[in-house]
Amino acid sequence: MSSSRTDPPPSAADRGLPVGDRATAVDVLVIGEALVDIASIAGTSTEMPGGGPANVALGLGRRGIDVALLTNLGRDPRGSLITRHLERSAVWVLAESFVDHPTSTAHAEITADGSARYDFDVHWTGSALELRVRPRSIHTGSVAAFLAPGDASVLEQIERLAAEIVTFDPNIRPALIGAPDRARSRFEDFARRATVVKLSDEDAAYLYPDRGVREVLDEITRLGARLVALTRGSQGAALTADGHFVEVPATRVDVVDTIGAGDTFMASLIADYPAIHPSAISAEDLFALGANAVQAAAITVTRPGADLPWLTELAAEPG
Repeated sequence: MSSSRTDPPPSAADRGLPVGDRATAVDVLVIGEALVDIASIAGTSTEMPGGGPANVALGLGRRGIDVALLTNLGRDPRGSLITRHLERSAVWVLAESFVDHPTSTAHAEITADGSARYDFDVHWTGSALELRVRPRSIHTGSVAAFLAPGDASVLEQIERLAAEIVTFDPNIRPALIGAPDRARSRFEDFARRATVVKLSDEDAAYLYPDRGVREVLDEITRLGARLVALTRGSQGAALTADGHFVEVPATRVDVVDTIGAGDTFMASLIADYPAIHPSAISAEDLFALGANAVQAAAITVTRPGADLPWLTELAAEPG
């Protein structure tokens, strides 16, 4: 699914993809929320397009991968801002994404160590409409997998489209998704349908408290996922697949903020996994997947906001 493209890819409009006009094959369909991050740093606020699934779609588009996004966007200036932002990175925003409620927002307070604390005003109804796309892979996660009523429509789309590969990142937002027991049940609904699951150490602590890294990875594998990755910030990442377990160290960089780091890691897994999907995964394959994802995330954290890397930047990185 990788591309040899070295320049920023053309926009969806430049590629002649009239939104919602025709059925077409795409490499990846991302289903989930897009929103505006209102970031406050030292008393100054800046509005930037964001949302975990939308960031993943952005990262895939910047890698030259043919990607479509099904989200919820208001017919308002913020919805237009997000659409233009995504289309400049060659993301096809499906017409079914536009709804009557306002575009969602997340207020991010950036702390001294570069991490972000969020206050959300998010609406997620999803879409149960039949889509005119044929994806090889589907990615979903974050609020879209947990917030009713839209979470049920996401599962319905996964079942209906029957993609070869399903990837899932829970990206837990406790303030939005309710009690841990309900969140764990919904997480497992999606994990049972997933080929690849990526979660953070914070997600793991919320879903499976008092369990170690290996226990969490093994539990998710038992649910049915073939490859499971757990990101651990400055401690790197741990991955398991086909009976192998590897740990990948973090790349040392000067962190500006961590917004979009996990989404960058996820986009890297989605981009790289199809090449090894049909065959047995070796420990070397697994380590390479993790190392590529860690290196990509290291680029994102060196600049403000969810500014995921382009293919040219990734090609310049070792690994």
